[in-house]
Amino acid sequence: MDIPTFVKNEQGLYHVQGCVKPEEIVSTAATILLDELTDREALTAPTDVAQFLQLAQAQEKNEVFAAIFLNNKHKVLSFETLFTGTIDGAAVYPRVVVQQALACNAAAVIFAHNHPSGCCEPSRADQQITKRLTDALALIDVRVLDHFVVSRSEWVSLAERGMA
Repeated sequence: MDIPTFVKNEQGLYHVQGCVKPEEIVSTAATILLDELTDREALTAPTDVAQFLQLAQAQEKNEVFAAIFLNNKHKVLSFETLFTGTIDGAAVYPRVVVQQALACNAAAVIFAHNHPSGCCEPSRADQQITKRLTDALALIDVRVLDHFVVSRSEWVSLAERGMA
């Protein structure tokens, strides 16, 4: 069975060689968008972050909690899926998040998780874990810039709502 290959031409356009499943297209689009985010001098627009996160997480059938680790100039160091849960929640452990932030030598972080139900309204638990993570990371001088909740059709920035 042939593995599809996405080829980028001189104009920066992609074409595919071989047969492709929809999830392969979405996964490749997320990879391309992450590469573009990583190449930027700084991550500054919440819409750009949200679009990447929707591609990266919205297709998940279970809740997935991830982080974008940034340097002191807000350039992307790494995107990491940290925890996978069930259809309506994921256990998030601050100790693991702190360990990963230190491993990436991050100065800042943006959290994200999907709501498979499609409703992006942040829950009380979402707000509480954001506060716990913010407090834990403050001890090692890592700033939490935002926490996004995404679905296939929408997204919410907790920072834009004054919750992060």
